Amino acid sequence: MSRLSLAYARAFGPHRRMGAVRKKIGLFRTWASRHPMWAAWQVTYRCNLQCSFCHYWQHPSRPEDELTTEQFREASERLAHWGTVFVSLAGGEPLVRDDLVEIVEAVARYHFPFITTNGWKMTPPLARELFAAGCWGVSVSLDYGDAARHDAQRGRQGVFDRAVAAVEALSAARRHNWQRVNVMAVLVDDNLDEIEKVLKLALRLDAYVMVQPYSSLKTGDPAFRPESRVSERLLELRGRYPNFLSNPHFLAQFDRFLADGEVPGCRAGRSFCNIDERGGVAICVEQRQRPVGNILTDSPGELVSRLRRAGAENRCQSCWYNCRGEIEALCHPWGLLKSLPTYVFNRGRPSQQPGYRRDEAAG
Repeated sequence: MSRLSLAYARAFGPHRRMGAVRKKIGLFRTWASRHPMWAAWQVTYRCNLQCSFCHYWQHPSRPEDELTTEQFREASERLAHWGTVFVSLAGGEPLVRDDLVEIVEAVARYHFPFITTNGWKMTPPLARELFAAGCWGVSVSLDYGDAARHDAQRGRQGVFDRAVAAVEALSAARRHNWQRVNVMAVLVDDNLDEIEKVLKLALRLDAYVMVQPYSSLKTGDPAFRPESRVSERLLELRGRYPNFLSNPHFLAQFDRFLADGEVPGCRAGRSFCNIDERGGVAICVEQRQRPVGNILTDSPGELVSRLRRAGAENRCQSCWYNCRGEIEALCHPWGLLKSLPTYVFNRGRPSQQPGYRRDEAAG
């Protein structure tokens, strides 16, 4: 362990929970050290839905194979040797775990935990517990402004209503200005015209919207790919809606990805990585079957070295997921400039953003 990592661990050991300012300092340290800034952590591969554009639910993990709450505490502390990291707690459906509040609390001791959920199991008490535990943000999946279409895509009747109720509960449960509620939409072949409806719905609920394009890496099926020219429309919507949070540099690359099937320059293993439900560390979620080590058994420094080597050898460019594109946008001057208000001014609600109009939200 380096002297800087040792000093960091002593200063922010398990007996101390870092505040927002110290976490931001830790995040800068992560960036300056060229360690991954984003870790997608799949807490489970169990799921209560059967989404047509995702096959993860066909291969669920076994509860006995998943990390325990105590192992999450240990792993979070070991991850802190890199500095502070954005941690996306996902799956599968993370809310199928009864100990998710404790997992969030463990990760929040050192990092910025976010949750991505389909919203089915969210309740007002659970929303309050998650934010009280230190969750920095929750994204609820919602791909259409139409209930029937969203339910059909997600494979279960009532999912749309549950997702909207989840956003309402989360919006009411926020305890701090920096805590965010997002709606996450997957752009597929037939919902570009639905994105504005989703934006309006989210605006009424005082929630943000983020969009990512479908990738056939999840299913092997290209049928869900949207039309190749979508960036202009998305950027136009971002200019009009203060709750459209996706980075414009990220959105501008959608056309290139959809036309060519790839975006060069993937920084998997260098700017971001994946941790699976057993603690296996890989350069990204789609390469989770080829881990470079385990967060519980390998030293943090060695894991970083292995991730860098694997990232340098990586030739895959075939996704433009949010976990890739949003982080890589921070490496671009324009993308970084557009992200500063998000990270510096802590405007956790769209109603706090310049340009917010109550009459538009009410409509």
